[in-house]
Amino acid sequence: MTQQRAYGQFCGLARGLEIAGERWALLIVRDLLVGPRRYTDLRRGLPRIPTNILAARLKELEAAGVVERTVLPRPAGSVVYRLTEYGADLEPVVIALSRWGARALGEPREEEIVTPASMIMAMRTTFRAERAEGVTVDYELRMGEIALHLRVEDGALAAAEGPSPEPDLVIEAGPAIRALMAREVTPKEAIADGSVAVTGDPALLDRFVELFAI
Repeated sequence: MTQQRAYGQFCGLARGLEIAGERWALLIVRDLLVGPRRYTDLRRGLPRIPTNILAARLKELEAAGVVERTVLPRPAGSVVYRLTEYGADLEPVVIALSRWGARALGEPREEEIVTPASMIMAMRTTFRAERAEGVTVDYELRMGEIALHLRVEDGALAAAEGPSPEPDLVIEAGPAIRALMAREVTPKEAIADGSVAVTGDPALLDRFVELFAI
């Protein structure tokens, strides 16, 4: 850590910000919480990050013991970045900050995008495990070209990119999904105004809003 980036305080928060508080650092961590990524995968998921900044942040996070590189045999010499155990400990921090920030989202700004990794983490962030005890349900959430498979089973969530093989409910939505999860509109209103479309039992959309809430 360079002296210019140091806060000059013997404090856990200050030290944590020195490691993960630089611009883009926590978004890199967010994507790696979904799973290991190649450099090109990270670049695709963060299209506005300058390549030199991405390289610098990865180097800094690696030096801090947050990220490690693995060389895969196939394709030959392919490098994959993943979180260390120390880096994975940032998950509750990322989830708490994401949940807090979601309350200020409002409508999407011009040119803001949604990525599969950001949506997977959004669903993990908003999942209310205490409301899912004894519940088993499969959702497929579609937002434009993105499809996510969300399986809830007795208080646990498994979220992954791609369609569900046997969804109990398919939800097609755009930015209206945020208003729905924030309870600014009811499931019935969202379906009626066409901002959300469902295939399956519409009552499961009410359950979705109970399980995933901002």
